[in-house]
Amino acid sequence: MMSMNPVSNSDEVPQNMTDKESAEYWDKHELTEDFLLHARPLDDDEMPPKRTEAKTITIRMDVDTLERLQELAEKKHKGYQTLLKQFVIERLYEEEKRMHTF
Repeated sequence: MMSMNPVSNSDEVPQNMTDKESAEYWDKHELTEDFLLHARPLDDDEMPPKRTEAKTITIRMDVDTLERLQELAEKKHKGYQTLLKQFVIERLYEEEKRMHTF
């Protein structure tokens, strides 16, 4: 079993990591008992925003398009589903904006 690097202070944890970077970091690091004993609960304004309700859907997509999406997502250090949602949101915004200009 690989030994973990101890984290005894929050300043030791890199900020603004992607999900992938965070997973890789925490695969190799662990909080010390001292850190946990002295940790304080976060205030509501320090917490990340709550997720809105989501619904799972199924989309059929040709293999070439899916592979291209996955390759692009990897280059951007994002999950392909996250990137797809981002694309849909951006396009939806543009279409709504265009519809309101007439």
